[in-house]
Amino acid sequence: QVQLVESGGGSVQAGGSLRLSCAVSGYSVNGNCGGWFRQSPGKEREGVAVIAPDGRITYVDSVKGRFTVSKGVTQNTLYLQMNTLKPEDTAMYYCAIGGLWGGHCYIDAARFDFWGQGTQVTVSS
Repeated sequence: QVQLVESGGGSVQAGGSLRLSCAVSGYSVNGNCGGWFRQSPGKEREGVAVIAPDGRITYVDSVKGRFTVSKGVTQNTLYLQMNTLKPEDTAMYYCAIGGLWGGHCYIDAARFDFWGQGTQVTVSS
């Protein structure tokens, strides 16, 4: 059974930082695409970052230079380091795992198979 469990969300002031973790069981993080997505009330789910098995990373433009996605070296875990947070980053954040498409990982929720339950991030101005 595949399980993804996020942690690390919370409330911070603008300019602050949070580090999200996603513990994965039943599926390999290193051999597949790992992704972070977010969703705010009334909005569609948005891709934030994806990391491929070879380490290639794709970020949505709005988080480039502020967020960093990574994989645990010895643990089957995904991380999202979020710095210089802005109120518009407020959302429920989800981690996801999926297979490669033509050898690539796409920042597209439809291409991911397994999802966590989400962790709330709230940034106040």
